[in-house]
Amino acid sequence: MKASDFDKEFDDGNDVFTSLDLSQAKRTTQTTKRVNVDFPEWMIDSLDREANRVGVTRQSIIKVWLAERIENLKHHQVK
Repeated sequence: MKASDFDKEFDDGNDVFTSLDLSQAKRTTQTTKRVNVDFPEWMIDSLDREANRVGVTRQSIIKVWLAERIENLKHHQVK
């Protein structure tokens, strides 16, 4: 599909994702690095309850909450 056709489909509100091959898609600006963090058992239990409540993994809930906190800090820092 030509870029102009793709743009027109998008502008018309059509689903363009069916035209994309996302199997090799990567976020080039976001590499990952593994870290180990020890949490008290009560905190793990609370994380697991919340993760189960919203239907995500423990790791996902930790990442989302940390990302929200970091964004919040960025917006409230004195410049």
